[in-house]
Formats: sequence, structure tokens, C-alpha cells
Amino acid sequence: MSRVWEVPVHDSTRVRDARMAAREACDDSGLAPARTAAAELVATELATNLLKHAGGGLMVVNLVEPPAGGAGTSVQLYSLDHGPGVADVDAALRDGYSTAGGSLGAGLGSCRRSANAFHLYSRPGRGTVAAARIDPEPGERGAAPARLPAGGITVSLGHDAQCGDAWGWVRSGALVTLLLADGLGHGAKAAHASTAAVAELRRTGHLPPAEILRRLHTALRPTRGAAVTVAQLDTDRAELSVAGVGNVAARVRTGQSSWTSLVSHPGIVGAYFPAQVPVRRLPWHQDSLLVMHSDGLPSRWTPPQDPWLLAHDPSVLAAAILRDAGSPARPVRDDTSVAVLAPDRRTLAP
Repeated sequence: MSRVWEVPVHDSTRVRDARMAAREACDDSGLAPARTAAAELVATELATNLLKHAGGGLMVVNLVEPPAGGAGTSVQLYSLDHGPGVADVDAALRDGYSTAGGSLGAGLGSCRRSANAFHLYSRPGRGTVAAARIDPEPGERGAAPARLPAGGITVSLGHDAQCGDAWGWVRSGALVTLLLADGLGHGAKAAHASTAAVAELRRTGHLPPAEILRRLHTALRPTRGAAVTVAQLDTDRAELSVAGVGNVAARVRTGQSSWTSLVSHPGIVGAYFPAQVPVRRLPWHQDSLLVMHSDGLPSRWTPPQDPWLLAHDPSVLAAAILRDAGSPARPVRDDTSVAVLAPDRRTLAP
């Protein structure tokens, strides 16, 4: 899933660019015309809202695996801004709502109907993050989308079409395993390494993290290699196990305002593998969550504290962390990805 589309939306011409990015992503994933039309509609509405209500922002389109191990590839669209925010999210998602000049204002409602999953996080004065997933098959009308235990977002250095980072997750019985890989360097060869890591995870998700990394080392030998961190949650034992080789970082929320940083072991999976891989184990509570990211994210990023955001869908949380960690003063210096593990959350934000 190495293709990435990024569209800065600062004038009306970029609305078309956002729509074309969604179409290209659907073509790459092989989606049917009806699903492509849904993705184009969502991209158009989100990009238009960026201009009308936020003074501009960024559209990101990723390819992701569909939920529950379904066949094919899904298209994930993100809208990120630092605008004035939405005061009433529930109202904004109802058809007929408008904050701009008497317009119909059905855009966000149509996004929610067209996408298999649509999530919106916004705070007045702090901007908005929207995430929409278009699966190969339409969702059941009127049914709430299943909440996924993991989500992520990926952007490329210099808006390159190929991203050297990749993330993925699998479920095997009581085990939920999340992987984030940062291919050495960036571009097509780095993307080849990280994509191979995600593919191998699908075959090894039933194994413990250290053994997964060893299998990955063998699988990645034909590539230039990657930094990889693997996190596995045993939902029966309520225990998280994390192991990493290379510079993929991880932080775990262990309390209402407490975060623990987890250090990976030096090396490169597929090239220089350590004799021993330390595994960190922590208890997992109802309000726990895990954030993993590549070194494109500033190392001193500040974990979010807003309880509404922390309780949100993992895809939105990952996108908000990416948005808030960067700034014009701290431009992206490498491919960047953020992945979040947050299953079985009891309370969802609106």
C-alpha cells in the first residue's frame, strides 16, 4: 500500500485535484465505478469544506486493507486543517446544515452516507480532521460501521507518489498485532521493503512479536531492509507486547495523562539483525492506546490530551497526531507514518 496522494487545498483549482487523486486511488485499487463515484464525491465535499470553512488545508489519500480481511483494497481519504473548527459536529453531519451563506450544506451528511466509515473530529479554534473509508463493497444501509482496532496515515517526503513507510494490522484469535515499517531511505525501493513487511505480517500474526521480527528479517533480505516495530495485544490477558528493530518509535498511554516511551533495538530488519530482541510488556487497560510512528514525525511531538480525541476512531487519532506534530517551522524531513492501536474502546466521541 505504498501509493500516497497529497493535495494541499488553498484555492478552488485544488478541489478538482483532490477529486482526481481519489479517482486515481480507486483505479489503483480496482474499485468498481460506483465505489469510485462515492470516493470522488467524498473528496470533492471535503476539499470544498476546506476552502469554505477552514481557509484551506490538506487532503491525503491512502490505500488500506478492507476490514475483517475482506478481498481487495480500500481507499482512505483524510482532510486536515487548522481552521476555526466545527462547534456542533452532530449538527454538521445532518443534511441541510450550513454555516456558509445559506448554502444547502448537505456535504458532510453525504460523505457519511457514501463512505463505508466516516469520522469527524473538530474543536472550535483548533481545526478539524475527517477520515472516510471507501471499501470495495458498499456498506449495509443504516448499519453502523464496525469499529476497527487500528488505524493509520502515511505521507511522503516531497509529495512523492511512493512512500517508504507502511503499516498494517492482523487479528488472530485473541491477538491483535500492529506493525509499522520504515523502509531504508525513501522512494520505490524503500516502499518495496515496507510493503514486504506488511505482507509477511499477514502470515505471521499468530506468532509473538520477537518471532515475527525474525521471520521479517528473512523475508526482507532481498530488499534494502527496514526499521520495524511490532506491537501485539493479547485481549484475553489484557497485555501489550512490543518489540522493535530500528528507529520506529512507540508510545503507550498508561493513564489519564501519562505516556510511556518504548525504545527499539538498533539494527535493520533484512540486513543487520540483533542477536537478541528485547520485548517490552505492559498491562492494557480500557483507556490505554498505542501510538507508533516513523522518524519523519518530530521526535518531541506532544501526545494529545483531549479526551474526545483520545476516544475517537484510531484513524482520526493518527491523522490528528500527524497534523499537530508538523508546522511550517518543522517541515516533514522524511516519509512519515503514524499508526494507532486502540481496540475495545467503550466511549466514542461524536
